[in-house]
Amino acid sequence: MGNVTPSDVLERIHFQYNFLALALGIPLILIIILGNVLVCLSVLTERSLKTATNYFIVSLAVADLLLAVLVLPLYVYSEFLGGIWTLNTYICDALMTMDVMLCTASILNLCAISIDRYIAVVVPLKYNRNQFSLRQLVLIAATWVLSLGVASPVIFGLNQVPGRDASVCKLEDDNFVVYSSVCSFFVPCPVMLLLYYWMFRGLRRWSASRRSHLLPADRPFSLSLRSLRRHRRSKVKYLMPSLSPGAEAAEAAPGPAPEGDPVTQADSASDGEAPDRALEGSLKANGLRGHGSERGSHGRSSRVSGRERKAMKVLPVVVGVFLACWTPFFVVHVTKVLCVSCDIGPTLISVVTWLGYVNSAVNPIIYTAFNTEFRNVFHKLLCCQT
Repeated sequence: MGNVTPSDVLERIHFQYNFLALALGIPLILIIILGNVLVCLSVLTERSLKTATNYFIVSLAVADLLLAVLVLPLYVYSEFLGGIWTLNTYICDALMTMDVMLCTASILNLCAISIDRYIAVVVPLKYNRNQFSLRQLVLIAATWVLSLGVASPVIFGLNQVPGRDASVCKLEDDNFVVYSSVCSFFVPCPVMLLLYYWMFRGLRRWSASRRSHLLPADRPFSLSLRSLRRHRRSKVKYLMPSLSPGAEAAEAAPGPAPEGDPVTQADSASDGEAPDRALEGSLKANGLRGHGSERGSHGRSSRVSGRERKAMKVLPVVVGVFLACWTPFFVVHVTKVLCVSCDIGPTLISVVTWLGYVNSAVNPIIYTAFNTEFRNVFHKLLCCQT
């Protein structure tokens, strides 16, 4: 396609206004901004939400928020004009750089969250839920540095090619399209899937191991001191870290997980209260008081069970929405580059691009809808409560 004059561009714009782009784009921008601002404010203002995992959520929210502020307005403007670019080519290059960088940062943050969750579940002895460690800082910093590195060739002149059509804002180098797709999606996605699979498998092993070892402990206590000692030995055996990675994950935490952990949040405090009350009642009935450590151990086991059951429910949602939003985008763009004979029109490209941007609006819902404390803070912020 040859270069076009400004008058040609204006004439084409006059007949190709796309009001649907405004109807979809403006609400999408507002939803992304509102959702991710609420996430950031919740973590910054609520002390109980200032946990290690939630800083990854904040990093993800910042990436999505910047995407809504710096990229989407110009993209919606171009879509409203029928896909025609009327601004300076340098602004286009800056837009492409920010688009690639922030989309990559959003995906890599999801991958970093999966790494953090994997460490928390499978290697819990190296994980601290309540303090922001150097390892987590390195993960977040690496996410942004890698994202900038992937997108930097565009701002350094990769798009400035001879015969460039100034009326279209896109990535001009097909090799860069493949390269950025591999770095942004086709490498992080399998890593995330494998980590979630290993985590899910570890949780299932832990759940099966817990059932097999706690069945005897659920029976009523007898008056026999020998029965009490046998129960203690059973608990010690269960607490040994050699059972399985899932078992290690469950028992390493020295107490109930904070509500600010959105992926492995306990269903409620009642998960541990009912067994605690039952155990306490058994102790009282048998005249055995003062065994608080055993009671606390049982309560912790119950709370861990609630957290991991919640994780098993959330993980398919996280992975499924991620794949549904981003897979079409990258598959279509890479196919368009590698398959010259394939007929991929601008409508399909526009649809998959919008779908990828929708993920930035869904992320706050995925990582907060399953957390009662996040919902309560959202309600307080929206209702201006103190």
